[in-house]
Amino acid sequence: MENQKIDSLFRKLSVAAGALIVVALVSSLHLIAQAPVPDSPAIEAKAKEMLSKLTLEQKIKLIGGNREMFTFAVPEIGLTELKMSDGPEGVRTWGPTTAYPGGQALAATWDVEMARRIGDGLGHDAHARGVNILLGPGVNIDRTPVAGRNFEYFTEDPYLAARITVNYIEALQAEGVVATVKHFAVNNEEFNRHNANAIVDERTLREIYLPAFEAAVTEAHSDAVMNSYNVLNGQHATQNEFLNNKVLKGEWGFQGILMSDWDATYDSVGAANNGLDLEMPNGRFMNAEGLVPAVKAGKVKEATIDDKVLRILRVALRYGFLNHDQFNPADSTYSVADRAIALDGARESITLLKNEGGILPLNEKKIKTIAVIGPDAYPAVPGGGGSSQADSFEPVSLVTGIANLLGPNVSVLYSRGLPTISEIFDRTHWEGTISQEVYPSKDFNGTAQTGEQWGLSTWHEEMWAPEDKHPRSIRYTAKFKATKGGKYLLLAAASGQDNYKVYIDGKEMLNQFGSEGQVPQNKTLELTEGQELKVVAEYLPYSAGVRFGIGILPESELIYPDVAKMAAAADAVIVSVGFNPPTEGEGYDRTFNLPYGQDALVEAALAANPHTIVSYTGGVSADLRRWVDKVPALVATYYPGQEGGTAFAEVLFGRHNPEGKLPVTFDRSWDESASAKFYYPAKGEDKILEVNEPGKPVRKDTIVQLHYDDKLMVGYRYWTTTGKHPLYPFGFGLSYTSFAFANVDAPKTGSISTLDAGGKITVSFDVKNTGAVAGAEVAELYVSDPSAKAVRPERELKGFAKVRLNAGETKRVTLTLDARSFSYWSDTAHKWVIDPGTFVVRVGDSSENTPLNAEITVN
Repeated sequence: MENQKIDSLFRKLSVAAGALIVVALVSSLHLIAQAPVPDSPAIEAKAKEMLSKLTLEQKIKLIGGNREMFTFAVPEIGLTELKMSDGPEGVRTWGPTTAYPGGQALAATWDVEMARRIGDGLGHDAHARGVNILLGPGVNIDRTPVAGRNFEYFTEDPYLAARITVNYIEALQAEGVVATVKHFAVNNEEFNRHNANAIVDERTLREIYLPAFEAAVTEAHSDAVMNSYNVLNGQHATQNEFLNNKVLKGEWGFQGILMSDWDATYDSVGAANNGLDLEMPNGRFMNAEGLVPAVKAGKVKEATIDDKVLRILRVALRYGFLNHDQFNPADSTYSVADRAIALDGARESITLLKNEGGILPLNEKKIKTIAVIGPDAYPAVPGGGGSSQADSFEPVSLVTGIANLLGPNVSVLYSRGLPTISEIFDRTHWEGTISQEVYPSKDFNGTAQTGEQWGLSTWHEEMWAPEDKHPRSIRYTAKFKATKGGKYLLLAAASGQDNYKVYIDGKEMLNQFGSEGQVPQNKTLELTEGQELKVVAEYLPYSAGVRFGIGILPESELIYPDVAKMAAAADAVIVSVGFNPPTEGEGYDRTFNLPYGQDALVEAALAANPHTIVSYTGGVSADLRRWVDKVPALVATYYPGQEGGTAFAEVLFGRHNPEGKLPVTFDRSWDESASAKFYYPAKGEDKILEVNEPGKPVRKDTIVQLHYDDKLMVGYRYWTTTGKHPLYPFGFGLSYTSFAFANVDAPKTGSISTLDAGGKITVSFDVKNTGAVAGAEVAELYVSDPSAKAVRPERELKGFAKVRLNAGETKRVTLTLDARSFSYWSDTAHKWVIDPGTFVVRVGDSSENTPLNAEITVN
């Protein structure tokens, strides 16, 4: 809270104080980093003085990036270059760094002070690397389980996202580092992010997808916002007039820098006129070739260019970047203090989802041998893939975390349990040779060159490669014979923007849409002994060469033989399954089913030892149905950062009571996911958008149409409104103790006019630890509006508090509700409105368990 008071004080500094600070800014003294100071006449005068010395060409040069991660310096006016770093889970661009828990793991703590601590740590890490601008946090909504960057974002709920966001940004910027809230807006998929048009009505935008951005700007005063790649309602985000000019800079009064994501700009004039201030990583579109003629022709006003430059200059002045070196040798590059923050974040995030028979915590004194098995057990998996992936100095895996905790007198056994992808391709036995037909086209037309080969194992992991100027399409035909009856793994993989389809006996089994990146696809086949399959693969390589593989193996031969031996010899077994950077990350969506072989691995360990505990790594849920009802315990670790192995071991053995709560709903199946049927593009509705790059012919991009017809019914809003039940509900998480809620107190009436004028309504209740050990509970407050004139979700999160209690202890909790707690966006009135009537306040520990209820009549 002290940081909040200090930040508020800075924001309220007088004009006179601001003038004094500006004098200091432009002096020759070497100063340390400072928190941003409020805008003032002195700052504005200095910015305009600097602007007046620039030519049009110099101004335009300033609104394009330089050297991938910098802005341009202009020594003539005293402007230094500004250095950036990818984030938001570590200052990762400039070498090893502290790797904090991923965004979703942070949200699983439901702890705004933890968000503040991580923001503060990131600020110190940035100073150790001379970074002015951190590219984070990412605050997009986790709409479905398969979006590749869910793990970076916080939650499916806009209120929880906003509360975590505000504290993260305030703490980071208080350390004198600019936060960049991203990706603005509606970036809820990765599979075709450059060429997907999100069609979203305004009410859904305002209530679900914009609130975290709004809070970042209007409450936390984030000094940078990053536009997303996608198209929104027909316009790319970087040239979206409604998004950037009307809402962000108009209604919300944003005074910072609106930058593009890297290579997310598509039109010079469109971007310039519709709000983009800084094109990254360089001025490919917003450059002199594109904009000088546009200014002279009156298509872009020079005042529009001036506004962009002034925003960059004001930010530099607010933070004192003109006269101090952002590098601070007092901040450690390898920070022991920040390791402690990362460890506490991991501890608080780990979520216990199942604990049948109280198998956890394990008793250290009774464990003589423990087996730790699975592809995510070692090495450590601190985060997912892409631009957030921070390489830490000493990441702790589950194996090393458990071994370090138990010490030398306990035997810790480890097996990966599964072969690599290439091993599966190489081990597949095909009946005879595989025929190959190579066509000189992308659609299997023309005269094919034919040939034969012995396997399909030329895959290698590669996301980006230049386009092959000689189009090809390749059809492979092979025979496979089952040597035994049972389950078989079908696995296929290609790279980058390659396409493929795999058919078994004429039926399509796998279909990979070529976009920016991809992950291996797999399916389980039930075969009888001697059964023969005709396998046809149609492969469209994007780049030169062949990067494709197919394999079929019996599940019984998939599992390493040492798994059963180790599991049988152990007092307890930990199976670590889930995703990792190659299977979940930026530029591609992941599968809803677990990566290949992991279901079979859990079953094999369980068959050898009933004391099998599963650790699940990944953003949002996955298909766990094959074994979730059979294992006694399930623990979600999300992506826990560099200290995940230590935190997991502490939770496993009861040294830390689990306190994480799901920030997302865990669905049973992809088909049951609330937004699944609205996720992929509508067929036959593709549009063409022109890309106008200076000096190049007009490019025509095919844009797929994504209809957000799930509207407000995202995540738990869908489940509670329909009365259906997911695998695990939003807000759910078990503890080694128990809690009870009682004695709710809320006013029976409230006034719309009072709320609209900034008034608050308070709700109080008791939370008691009814168990035998200390623990932490999250009290969640939901509001229902059954008398609303508009269709509303059955309940919506509007408050929460993390409560730490000793055994038997009771605490009184008070939460406040404001006008937005009762409001919805009216598309007719174009504003937030409250319908008079009776609201129901619900309090509990998940979206499905709210034992306390109180009615408030608002008139």
